[in-house]
Amino acid sequence: MNCRPGCAACCIAPSISSTIPGLGGPKPAGLPCPQLDEQWRCRLFGRPERPAVCASLAPSPAMCGADRTHALAWLARLERLTTPSPARG
Repeated sequence: MNCRPGCAACCIAPSISSTIPGLGGPKPAGLPCPQLDEQWRCRLFGRPERPAVCASLAPSPAMCGADRTHALAWLARLERLTTPSPARG
């Protein structure tokens, strides 16, 4: 499966703990990656500076669904389900 042109849900919805060039640190969930161009394409695609987690996330019918709205919702839900709970003291 190929990425849907103009989607970029995987570059917006999830948090990325690696430092993103142009951001100066990790990317919080819901923030568009600063490496997205005007057409919502990754400027780091295929480059060594691209975080490994970005390269490992492959599009799939379950994640991408029929449209960008589905992909954003699916990834946001996954982010919520996998975010550790704050430590209780």
